[in-house]
This record gives sequence, structure tokens and C-alpha cells, in this order.
Amino acid sequence: MKSLRTLTIAGFLLLMGLLPVMAQTISAADAKNHIGEQATVCGRVASEKTATSSRGEPTFINLDAAYPNQVFTILVWGDDRKSVGDMPQVGSHICATGLIKDYRGVPEIVVRSSGQFSR
Repeated sequence: MKSLRTLTIAGFLLLMGLLPVMAQTISAADAKNHIGEQATVCGRVASEKTATSSRGEPTFINLDAAYPNQVFTILVWGDDRKSVGDMPQVGSHICATGLIKDYRGVPEIVVRSSGQFSR
């Protein structure tokens, strides 16, 4: 019984580690059709802004169109910026993996580590 429990826990941890690898890849424009799903969303960085005077100092990376017409947003909180590393440059192609959420009608993924980015 103990070995079955250990095997179940090990399988769960393995599955959780593979989720970013197994996530489907979709365009920024298609992300709105995948709210609540784990996926990799790719697009061109249209704008990037850190709101230094806002609580949590969020950085908003908008794909395919700049704010306020953004198609998809990658959100990086100030506390996570060090583990995320360098922010992508405007004009570059970027992919973010994670849970797609809706924030005021715009799909987004919160990125907390560099492993969620692929360039």
C-alpha cells in the first residue's frame, strides 16, 4: 500500500513537471478560445510596460497589438521579475506557457519563472 501511494505521488509530480512540455501551442489571437486551459501562447511583442507606481509593480507584455488594443497579455509581477529574467524586446517573437485566464476581456498568462518563456 505504501509503495502504491509513493508511486501515485511520483506520477503526479512527473505529470506536473511535464505540463509545460505537453501544453498545446496556440496563437495570441486564438488564446481567447482557450480560457481555463494550460497552453503555450506565441506572438510578436507589440508593447511592454512596467507599472512602477502600481501595487505589485506588474510588467505587461502585450502580444500582436499594443495596449489598449492588445490581443493577449503576459503578466510578470515585480516579485517574480528576478526569476523570470530579461523581458523580451518589442518586435521579438515570444511564447509563454501557463494557465490562460481572462482579465477584463483580454486573455493572459501570469509568468513566474524563466522556464515559462521560450523565444
